[in-house]
Amino acid sequence: MSKEPLKPFLKWAGGKRWMFESGQFATPSFPGRYVEPFLGGGAVFFETGPERAVLSDSNERLIEVYVAIRDDLDRLVLLLQGHAAAHSKSYYYETRSRSFPDLAERAAQFLYLNRTCWNGLYRENLKGQFNVPIGTKQTVISTADNFIAWSAALQGAELATSDFEQTINRAGEGDFIFADPPYTVRHNMNGFVKYNQNIFAWNDQVRLRDAIRRAAARGALFAITNADHESVRDLYRDFGHHRQLGRHSVIAAKAMHRAQSTELLITS
Repeated sequence: MSKEPLKPFLKWAGGKRWMFESGQFATPSFPGRYVEPFLGGGAVFFETGPERAVLSDSNERLIEVYVAIRDDLDRLVLLLQGHAAAHSKSYYYETRSRSFPDLAERAAQFLYLNRTCWNGLYRENLKGQFNVPIGTKQTVISTADNFIAWSAALQGAELATSDFEQTINRAGEGDFIFADPPYTVRHNMNGFVKYNQNIFAWNDQVRLRDAIRRAAARGALFAITNADHESVRDLYRDFGHHRQLGRHSVIAAKAMHRAQSTELLITS
């Protein structure tokens, strides 16, 4: 594992860096691969710094950014510098509406929009188009960016756009799975939440539990973060060690509205 933890290059709703900063979680030692089926901003991956990893997400555009940083870094940074030089309100909306045929161009577009949109939010309309308005931040590339280190950290990682179960099914003895799914609970009005155009239903929560249980039987270690709700605790009854984590929500636009909340941590 890497000696120096890295901050993520993306701002991502539900990021888990706060668990390390608050001292409420530390990645256990494990001899195998690091496996993460809901990659998002990759905070736990970059904090852990594994030599070998299997990383996936259902968001294809997101995975493309990781692939570009791993495999085509110089071109990605050059394209991002171009976005930084041209950044303005009109340029933001023009770039947001464009479609690029090239992976590196799409990745640079994604990263530029992530860094300049409202609160780093990722949201798509029903046509699958990113539709978050421009935010207040003007910095596209900062002195704190360490693209070389991010690329180096990803050299030992397999990256894929895939269903979470397919990724978890690859985990075996000695591997460590970190799973941070969408926080669906059983009593939601319609029983589901939207996640990258797909529906993450309560049945998917059950499917996740079952996949983790099978992986644990094969000898994999695991840590799952989930909604601190009775239905989720009941789903994992008699499976794993449960602990409540406290945090402040960072989705609200104003700090005064970022209330204290709790999440559930389930570990092997």
